[in-house]
Amino acid sequence: MKRRSGCPVSIALELLGDRWSLLIIRDLMVRGFQTFKEFQESGEGIATNILADRLQKLQQAGIITAEPAETDGRRVNYRLTEKGIDLAPVLLELLLWGARHEETAAPCALIETLEKHREAFLAEVRRRWQERDLTPLIPKFRDRSTARTAKRVRRSG
Repeated sequence: MKRRSGCPVSIALELLGDRWSLLIIRDLMVRGFQTFKEFQESGEGIATNILADRLQKLQQAGIITAEPAETDGRRVNYRLTEKGIDLAPVLLELLLWGARHEETAAPCALIETLEKHREAFLAEVRRRWQERDLTPLIPKFRDRSTARTAKRVRRSG
């Protein structure tokens, strides 16, 4: 792949510079998703052709791998590689930045816990990845109109 430049930020953005790739990585990392169907039903509204394209690009970049499901060899399960799991600190900081500066549906208590215990959270992400533990680590955030938001609470607090 020809690079625009040798800048590490530019190279990272060439690989991850669209919302869908990072959301797929998020779902693999903290929601325990593995299958095309789970990504498609995540609530983000990704079209099937876009999802298929992003999964292929993430595989080509070495960020995820595809393996046959143990129970049904015709089904494919996706998994982060070491390169992919190393994005955990980036995703955590994006989550915290978004909650700090925008109105979100992230519960205030969760954001405060993540801010105070970054290293413990990242260690748990890595442990779950190593042990193939698919238990969701963070909840699916509901519609922002139904939740108190971190930004709103911080402004009034």
